Amino acid sequence: MLKFLFMTLFIASAAGVGAAPGGYLFVTFKGESTPLTEQVYFGLSRDGRRWEALQGGRPVLVSDAGEKGVRDPFVLRAHGGGKAFLIATDLSIHRNPNWGRAVRAGSRSLLVWETADLVKWDGPRLVEVAAPDAGCTWAPEAIYDEERGDYLVFWASTTGRDDFQRHRIWAARTKDFRTFGAPFIYIEKPTTIIDTTIVRDQGRYHRFTKDEKYKAITLEAADRLDGPWHDVPGFSLAKLVGYEGPACFPLADAEGRTQSWCLLLDHYSKGEGYKPFLASGLEGGVFAPASDFEFPFRFRHGTVLPVTAEEYERLRKAYPPTE
Repeated sequence: MLKFLFMTLFIASAAGVGAAPGGYLFVTFKGESTPLTEQVYFGLSRDGRRWEALQGGRPVLVSDAGEKGVRDPFVLRAHGGGKAFLIATDLSIHRNPNWGRAVRAGSRSLLVWETADLVKWDGPRLVEVAAPDAGCTWAPEAIYDEERGDYLVFWASTTGRDDFQRHRIWAARTKDFRTFGAPFIYIEKPTTIIDTTIVRDQGRYHRFTKDEKYKAITLEAADRLDGPWHDVPGFSLAKLVGYEGPACFPLADAEGRTQSWCLLLDHYSKGEGYKPFLASGLEGGVFAPASDFEFPFRFRHGTVLPVTAEEYERLRKAYPPTE
């Protein structure tokens, strides 16, 4: 009973209402083949499995700030509702196709948009968050910290202190996505780590990270965002190589009960975009590949946000889908 109550509240909070989500919003980008493919694209789905591209398959948000490119967009609702934030990597590989430069002399800022209705977006604005000697600020994400009453924002950076040899996961705290506290190292391992995402299930936090030691995804769990974190020993995808950009979200039934957790992994090594894996719960970490997902194009490193039925219709009307 407690599990059912918690998950109902989780979905209600994620969707902004006290009922099952009316659908799901996907924010993503396409790649670096043109200036417009490195921008923010929206996908929409009723069931979280079959997706359609909004805005006729064209970008919904375009950055004119910083490097004028957007990658790895992440969207979350403000605690208590009222608005949502979208944060992303400030990077354009199309305009400057030099990954060495991007790692050592890239942007130290996040791109930030905010909205009250998921349709009208204010931004982007550049907010510098990384350490002064950081070489890049990649794949930012955030989660609300119930204990501290603020948001933990985290990303991957190299730094000059070790001649930009490896990425670590850095973090900073904010209450409004305008003013940020001092950056600090959040996750450090012997090898490069990138692409962290954190979700909560049954009162515990679960953290997926790309570890370059094996070029695979790791799964850890903790009771608090500050840790201690421990590996989930039964994680079934620990030896699955060639994937990055994990995104995880709950799939709900008509009553708002979580049927399963969906983990999306970007199969970057084959250039195939996101592949879905399903688990009945996160505690055991046992995922199986799913075959009933449909994407209108190659979705890449992004986020899924449950939306209300009203928001679903508003998004579809404001940004008509591909015919």
